[in-house]
Amino acid sequence: MDIGKVIKNVRMEKRMRQKELSESCNISVTYLSQIENNKKDPTISTLQEISKYLGVPLPIIFFMSLEDEDIPPHKKEFFKYLHPSLNGLIKEFF
Repeated sequence: MDIGKVIKNVRMEKRMRQKELSESCNISVTYLSQIENNKKDPTISTLQEISKYLGVPLPIIFFMSLEDEDIPPHKKEFFKYLHPSLNGLIKEFF
């Protein structure tokens, strides 16, 4: 999973600066940067705050962060088929 990448991409798509998001979530800019660069693993409560201020439900962030190696081998073919379509649909809503 690459949650940090998803958080960064959504934040940038919403033209939000790290400082704005970090202040809204009561975390430091340094900590947010470490989350976005996958150097720190945030708590669920921190992820909930981030998702709230990004306007994207946490389960959606988790889904968008799935990578090929996160999927069991017997489901990879289905994932490769479904994931791009669902990601496109998600981006239209959020």
